[in-house]
Formats: sequence, C-alpha cells, structure tokens
Amino acid sequence: MRSAGRIASRVEALELFAESLAPGDVVAVEATTGTDKIVSVLQRHGIRVVVANTRKLKSITEAKAKTDRLDARTLARLLVSGLLDEVWTPDERTRALRRLTNRRERVVRARTRAKNEAHGVLSRNLCERPPVTDAFGKAGRGWLAGLELPIDERLTLDGCLRQVDFLDAEVAALDREIAKQALAWPEVLRLMSVPGVNVQTAAAFMASVGEIGRFSSPPKLVSYLGLDPRVRQSGNGPARHGRISKAGASETRHMLGEVAWKVMQTPGPLRVFFERVRARRGPQIAATATARKLAVLFWHLLVREQDYAFARPAMTRNKIRKLELLAGAPSQKGRKGVAGGKSKKVFEAERELSRQAEVAYRRLVNDWQAAGPRKVGAGATPGRASPRPSKRQAARQTR
Repeated sequence: MRSAGRIASRVEALELFAESLAPGDVVAVEATTGTDKIVSVLQRHGIRVVVANTRKLKSITEAKAKTDRLDARTLARLLVSGLLDEVWTPDERTRALRRLTNRRERVVRARTRAKNEAHGVLSRNLCERPPVTDAFGKAGRGWLAGLELPIDERLTLDGCLRQVDFLDAEVAALDREIAKQALAWPEVLRLMSVPGVNVQTAAAFMASVGEIGRFSSPPKLVSYLGLDPRVRQSGNGPARHGRISKAGASETRHMLGEVAWKVMQTPGPLRVFFERVRARRGPQIAATATARKLAVLFWHLLVREQDYAFARPAMTRNKIRKLELLAGAPSQKGRKGVAGGKSKKVFEAERELSRQAEVAYRRLVNDWQAAGPRKVGAGATPGRASPRPSKRQAARQTR
C-alpha cells in the first residue's frame, strides 16, 4: 500500500484523478461536506465510490494519531477487508430535493427566531396580547405600528418585521421549486393522499428515504428514520427498551411528529390509534408511536403502489391543484371540475365516511382487546379447540 499524494477537492482535479484510475478501482471517501459532488464527478467516469459511515469509523475518530494520511490508509484497509460500512448515495434528483427541503427548514427556523424576538419586545414592554390572530399579518402590522415603544425597542421590532418579510419571500420561492418537483414525482403525490400529510412532509420523506426498495421491511425503514426504541440486553436477562434511537434524519422525524398531531384532529383510524396510545402512555409517546405508524404506512403505500385506503379524494385533488397553481399553472377560476372538490357537500360526505371508518376501526380494536392475548394451538383456551388444523392429533377438550 502506497500513498499517491493529496488530491484537491476541485472539479478539474477530480476529473484528472478519475481518468488516472483503472476500470475496476474503487474509491472510498468519508461522508462530509461536498461528498455528493465528489461522488457525482467520479461516477460520471464509471468509478465505483463507497461513502463511509463516519459514525461507525471508531478506528479513525478514536485514533491517538489522526492525520489525513493515516485516515486514508485506514479507509483503504477497511475497504480491502470488506469491513467498511457504506452509506447509500442518492441520485441527483433526490439530492436536489434534499437540498431544497433542508434549505426550507433552515429558513423557516430563522423566521421563527425573528418572530420570537418580536414577541420578546412586546413582553419586555408589558404590551397586551395582539387583538388579531396573526400579529404579523396586515391587521397585526397596523396594531404593531401604533404601539408606543422606546426608540431601541422600536428599531428592534421594525428590524424583525423586515426579516420576516424577507424570509417569507425566500420560503415562497422554495415552495414553488418544491411544488414543481413534487408534481413530477408520483411517490410524493401518493403520500399526500393521507389526510394531514402536505407536500413538505411528503417531499422531506422522499428526499430522506429515496428509493423505497432499499428497505425490505417496515422495521428497517423505521430504524433508518430513528423511530425504533433502543434495546439493552445481555446474558439471560430480559431485554430493556428505552427511548427512540434518533439515528436517522432529524428533519424527517420532526415532520412525521408534526403530522401525528394533525392526525389527532382528523377523523379516521389513525386518530383512534393516537387516542388509544395516549390513554395508556400519554400524548408525547402517542405522537411518537403515531409517527412510527405513519412511516410503516408510507412503506406499504410506496411498495404496493397504492393510495391510502381511507383517503378523501376531494381533499387530495385540492392539494394537487394548489401545487399546480404554486408551480405556475394558469388559474381557471370559475370553471367547474377543475379542483374537483370544493363543494361543501362533497367535503361533508367524505368526512362522514372518515367518521364511519373511525367507528369501524374503534369497534375492531375493542373486540380485539376484549378477546385478550390468544395463543396458537390446541391448548390456546380451555374449552375451545384450535382454529388451525390439528395435524392428525385430537384437539384438547374440557374435562
């Protein structure tokens, strides 16, 4: 093993490096800033790139002597021996959507900080609560302009309002681009058929997960998102389960948690599930359990290529129509059948169907809980035979 020197992280240098490699060579890099671009440049030349999981590189992170040369040698040894944990690299479309959703979340957080600072000005000066719902809307701006504040507080408040206006424009620009990509992504539209799931949640989920075929079962997807509980078990002792691992993308996990609280306000089986867990474990654990339930539901919808069974078609069509308008489609106001579901009667009829599905699911859960845990086999319950074939053995009967 020898060192070939340092390679600059520039497109020209990477192009020359890729041309110097043989067809069967493999490149190992750490997951860091700029890794996506490095991978895309090398993959254009047919080079296989392995992105190492930095969380599992203890031989590098915990080494006593740590330099770029030693880290490169360690990566090469692990790659040759087959012990290098590889990170999935998304395609360019998924990477672009991931950058957009991450950027939008950061802008929304900055806008929230500006609004909180404005509320802090009102609290410090003992101002009454705003008489309007939105203090940063048109009516709220007029109320804020009429407040008597010290000059320094007035400058702070006006600066916060200017920041909110600027960040609102940034969010609108990002929403337009996300809407354009979502309309060309059938999986995103399919996830939006679930009541309470908007385009931001569906886009963030697909940007984080990418190809759903990478996960052979729902538990693997739940583990990837960090919604699985931590397990501690040793020897013959029982396993102890703790809090969720939080090993996946925090943005997607946060989005699913917000949808869980929206689900509680929408009639349907998911609300019954939330209420059932909340009665036993409290609202926070119920929200986390519902977020996990949504991840499992998304896996089944994407794998089976089916929309949500308890979807509300009129609401889904309105979501898609809003995306089309946001993406720049011409307005067709006044034409019937464009949105397809703005009729109040249609909405009430679909809401009533959702209530009926909720009642049916609640009755199913009550019957299941009343039956209690049932063992499989002839000795499941005294006095009852097994529902399965006895395989040439007589079923156990009561004495």
